[in-house]
Amino acid sequence: MSRGAANTKVRRVVITGVGAVTPLGADANALYEGWRDGRTAIEDGLARCADFDPSDVLSPKEARRSDRFAQLAVAASEEALAHAGWNGEPPHDPDRVGCVIGTGIGGLGTIETQHDVLRDRGAGRVSPLSVPLLMANAATAALAMRHGLRGPAQTTVSACAAGTDALGTALRMIRAGDCDAVVAGGAESALTPLALAAFAAMGAVSKSGVSRPFDARRDGFVMGEGAGVLVLEELEAAEARGATVLAELTGYGASADAHHVTAPEPDGRGAARAIERALDDAGIGPAVLDYVNAHGTSTPLNDRAETEALKTALGPVAYEVPISSTKSAIGHLLGGAGAVEAVATVLALRARTAPPTLGYGEPDEGLDLDYVTDGPRSIGNGRPPLAMSSSFGFGGHNAVICLAGW
Repeated sequence: MSRGAANTKVRRVVITGVGAVTPLGADANALYEGWRDGRTAIEDGLARCADFDPSDVLSPKEARRSDRFAQLAVAASEEALAHAGWNGEPPHDPDRVGCVIGTGIGGLGTIETQHDVLRDRGAGRVSPLSVPLLMANAATAALAMRHGLRGPAQTTVSACAAGTDALGTALRMIRAGDCDAVVAGGAESALTPLALAAFAAMGAVSKSGVSRPFDARRDGFVMGEGAGVLVLEELEAAEARGATVLAELTGYGASADAHHVTAPEPDGRGAARAIERALDDAGIGPAVLDYVNAHGTSTPLNDRAETEALKTALGPVAYEVPISSTKSAIGHLLGGAGAVEAVATVLALRARTAPPTLGYGEPDEGLDLDYVTDGPRSIGNGRPPLAMSSSFGFGGHNAVICLAGW
């Protein structure tokens, strides 16, 4: 059993399947093992899912009817559901199986291409599929229809916190008794001309094209794309069907900075509140944490504010717990980041090994925590480890989850 979940009156939520499509590869193991082994998928300042082929999971017709962000979500869900042993259909009453997929932007690629069609060829040539492709809930709808999930189907749109908020929403659906299982995650594909130009214009992206979270030389995030999907089930329902439990989702906390549309609070107070709420929801204190998967964007403001938030929320433990950033290997997947990082964290708990923060070489004053800069780190000391994964987004959205090894 896991540690830390503990109010027996609360329906416990376990993870039985994970799937991911990321710049490191088209499956979850490629994500974790590539990062653990120190491989970065960033090339020419971008992190693309070069190994992803929509035809592996979608027919030509299905592919035409899906924006790339939704295609990535479908591919990740196929892996997650197979991993969970669902065998093509929900093992529970479909009316009690939900779906929540987060995204920061949705079908931006469709918006840009169809706007070009409108401008260059006229209104009569705009695709009638434009709205179904571009809408932010397209991935949620696609997954629900594809797998016959007739429970609550929602989309979280909270910038770079969207994937983590999706998992928190799913956790609460199951705890409340509305669902026995939820397919949840996040997806983003915004490597488009407008998005690249817009993020560059605001000075958010790295001019060096390198992701160096917490390093003194960090100069912005590297844009990436990808999707992560997790299968969440109520513990007793999972055990009744003989499912293999990978980890437990024990807590969720969220807050708003209410400070600035793009910049975090310098002292990290909003992020600290989300961390404290997640720990309280999980019923654990900072002293038992074994690992933190940081938001770690490689931007000057975020990395400093996040470090301050960890010090505020964890106290002296902040200096002892290993902290690393997945974005150092795959860039920033925006609304898909939190879910992909949750997948990586689940696999880190399974392997009891925290991957390193890549690209780190020069300490920055005040950024003095253990950012796992010397290669993979063993965690857990022979017991199921506990971890936390954080996401902080434009608009001041803060979302944190706690996970327990099994």
